[in-house]
Amino acid sequence: MKRQSKPRSSSKPAAVAPASTAAATAAAVAEGMTLTNLQTAYNGESNANAHYLAFARQADEEGYAPVASLFRAAARAEAIHVNNHAEIIRGLGAEPSATVEPVIANSTKDNLEAAIKGETYERDSMYPMFLHQARAEGNQSAARTFHLALKAETEHAALFTQALNELERLRGEAVVYYVCPVCGFTAAKADGDRCPVCSTPTERFEKVS
Repeated sequence: MKRQSKPRSSSKPAAVAPASTAAATAAAVAEGMTLTNLQTAYNGESNANAHYLAFARQADEEGYAPVASLFRAAARAEAIHVNNHAEIIRGLGAEPSATVEPVIANSTKDNLEAAIKGETYERDSMYPMFLHQARAEGNQSAARTFHLALKAETEHAALFTQALNELERLRGEAVVYYVCPVCGFTAAKADGDRCPVCSTPTERFEKVS
């Protein structure tokens, strides 16, 4: 949900520096851009976690327990992304920072539509751009955390879309979703021996309902 602006630092003309100094400066600028992207993603995932927990409560109130289960599973996945991003941010010598906005939960139908919009933005725009930037700068740790989140958000968008299309059939008891504790991959079934994204053994998957 989500993560709209990516601040860009401005610069002004400077004197020509020796090659070694110029290289160090370029590295510092690159790290700063990746750090900005990491902080943006950290903030976005923190807000997504809060939104999905609120959406889960709303779904429960409306009798859509299976949808509430999905929102809780997605919230857990976003918390994993938050932790993954935070680790890389600290590795760059900074502290993760997020401003979690108050959440207003609308109808479950509206909440699903909002979730799809947010996940689609992350899948199609935010994470691909952040991933490209991190790879261009040679920051493999940042590239990995962006890649893992991108794969999970792709699955979330599909799950939310399916839930929206089948909403009136999704009443009754809560259901179990499986969440990879390493990358946040979320599925209705823990098929296979390993996570299809990060190869974590599926026996380690968390059950969320």
